[in-house]
Amino acid sequence: MVHRVSDHCPQRIVCLTEEPTEVLYALGEEHRIVGISGFTVRPPRARKEKPKVSAFTSAKIGEIMKLEPDLAIGFSDIQADIARELIKCGVEVWISNHRSVDGILAYIRRLGAMVGAHEKAEAYAQRAERHIADIRAAVAQLPRRPKVYFEEWDEPIITGIRWVDEIIGIAGGDDCFPELAREPLAKQRILPNGDEVVRRAPDIILGSWCGKRFRPGKVAARPGWDTIPAVRNGDLYEIKSPIILQPGPAALFDGLDEIHRIIAAWALR
Repeated sequence: MVHRVSDHCPQRIVCLTEEPTEVLYALGEEHRIVGISGFTVRPPRARKEKPKVSAFTSAKIGEIMKLEPDLAIGFSDIQADIARELIKCGVEVWISNHRSVDGILAYIRRLGAMVGAHEKAEAYAQRAERHIADIRAAVAQLPRRPKVYFEEWDEPIITGIRWVDEIIGIAGGDDCFPELAREPLAKQRILPNGDEVVRRAPDIILGSWCGKRFRPGKVAARPGWDTIPAVRNGDLYEIKSPIILQPGPAALFDGLDEIHRIIAAWALR
């Protein structure tokens, strides 16, 4: 009997975060998924088709085990406890820890290889790379670059992670806190107060408050922030969390497009 390569690949995958679900659907390998994160919104049909068995820091271990997974895929140290529980139950677990644009591209390729879809993953990654190149070419035509402040959370104030910093750069802006973007943990990107944002005087403020609605009026009303160019000119914008705060394809396509649209409008004004 001749076996296809995919026959030896994981057949019952539980996705503990959104990005493996999005990638597997994009590759046409969604039939392998038996459970997803409750935070999944991309693609929309995944919510209708797959049972939701995890949050980001917790999971229904019993429900996952009933699905008889042969692989669980998660992200970062934040899911270490879930991973430990699943490993103790005999489940193979892959926890990725990529935090850059190059890391996202490598993740797509690696996940594709794991499910026997190397060629489809390579084509998808190359499509993302072409999209990035197209945005860079468009940015080269803009007359100026804004200083951009990205806020991931408001109380305490947390600045953007590395892939967000890189996407802002590709989109035509300069992140106000590039030194903090290199810090992998959110607690290392906390600002003691808003004074340093005022001092760095961003031209654009982007907010993505990790699952709750960004409130520009609340940000603009912070003490001393009325002197910030972005506040004076009304350049405060929400970027929806699913298209920027997950290190997956959404950030390289929709997230990048949205930030570039905002920056280009500012630069050409």
